Amino acid sequence: MVPRLRSYPVDGWADPADAFVALFADAANAVWLDAGPDADSGRSYLGAGMRVATSSVAAGEVVVDGPSGLRRRPGSMLDFLSDDLTERGRSEPRTTEPSFALGWVGWLGYESGAAASGVPIATTTGPDAAMLFVDRAIAFDHGTRTIELLAVDDAESGESEEAWVVRVRRAIGRAAGAAAQYAAAHPVGPPHPAVWRYGDAEYLRLIAECQDAIRRGDAYQLCLTNQAVAETTIDDVALHLRLRAASPAHHGGLLRIAGVSLVSSSPEQFLAVRSDGLVRTKPIKGTRPRGATVARDVELRAELEASEKERAENVMIVDLMRNDLGRVCEVGSVEVRHLLAVESYAQVHQLVSTVEGRLRTGFGAVDAIAACFPAGSMTGAPKLSAMRILHELEQGERGIYAGCFGYVGLDGAADLAMVIRSITVRPGLVTIGAGGGITALSVPEEELDEVAIKARALLAAAGLIAAGPTASGNGSGLPNV
Repeated sequence: MVPRLRSYPVDGWADPADAFVALFADAANAVWLDAGPDADSGRSYLGAGMRVATSSVAAGEVVVDGPSGLRRRPGSMLDFLSDDLTERGRSEPRTTEPSFALGWVGWLGYESGAAASGVPIATTTGPDAAMLFVDRAIAFDHGTRTIELLAVDDAESGESEEAWVVRVRRAIGRAAGAAAQYAAAHPVGPPHPAVWRYGDAEYLRLIAECQDAIRRGDAYQLCLTNQAVAETTIDDVALHLRLRAASPAHHGGLLRIAGVSLVSSSPEQFLAVRSDGLVRTKPIKGTRPRGATVARDVELRAELEASEKERAENVMIVDLMRNDLGRVCEVGSVEVRHLLAVESYAQVHQLVSTVEGRLRTGFGAVDAIAACFPAGSMTGAPKLSAMRILHELEQGERGIYAGCFGYVGLDGAADLAMVIRSITVRPGLVTIGAGGGITALSVPEEELDEVAIKARALLAAAGLIAAGPTASGNGSGLPNV
């Protein structure tokens, strides 16, 4: 049976942040795919659901928990998504560009992709992937400033569709100011210590080992990462409200699934798949901090554009992503649409390239994810060799960090972001990851600075202080972490 999607308009406009607080602040499982507080294009989606799927690489199974009870099935999360979406049938697309037509929303952790590639992985402490089936959602179109409610047949909430529409419309109409009130009631607490997995000296040693591996010819580039961990309790909604205000991004999100919350201001689109099979990836490689003055900011941007090291790093990943897409795309369809464009965000300038292709007949969004995940921007090149080397060097799990999050819809479309500039919140534990691409031309101290620059807004939003990595001499005018 083909899923039948229905939409209901909502009068006027409301801030998605207000609507989320009003409707989902206390929901056990809820998602907010966030185009940002000042977005004038793109879409934001809010939703909840009753059916949760989590996967364990170690157990080789997916556990699905829903109204009909708990069931286990062998295989990976991508195996499960492919089978589930095939069984449900494909709905009619709503738009030409990827647009959420309800379906699965969640995250895939780095190890779930690395394991599928056949490389060794670290032991993980939580689900390796988690997805929520969203059968009713609120869609905010920032370009047209319109809101609509989306529903599909056989919703599992137990509330009739008519009653749900009435209730949600009423809540949105009354939601103005809810986010500000919530943020005021949940201020950031006193500074709390966080501990980096590797301090400055150790991270510099690992950079040196990466460069040794590159000189031996074992890799061209290695995306070395670090993580800061704090034992503390934090409100995920208030955290996201602070982070999106300080560091807005077009692929932000708050995903609360199975007792874990992912709070993200990701600027990197991993994969977007249209229902007609056009697939796009926008890898980011190359970073400079924003300047404290306009003149310094322009200087840093120009420095990024001219950097031989940063340009080479980006092109390496573009070639890798072209190769990955070529595994599932029509011959000759994969091409670079934009190369080495600069995108500027609150904390950093980034080099971004765009690669597109068209999926071969018989291949869908899940196949594209399987071919490209983990993303080359978080591994290095060549991918398999890079992942093996990094496994030996990092000596610990990446978890959700360096994975991807977003939706895989009932109409065959998907939109997934990289889990970077993100915070993972578990009961009593907060984790922040940051890293950068190491090449033969890397200056170790600059790579150390880059980790701190990327983590600074995350640590501040979470009210954390972490000793090392430190940012010194970066010219940004920003204080050290």
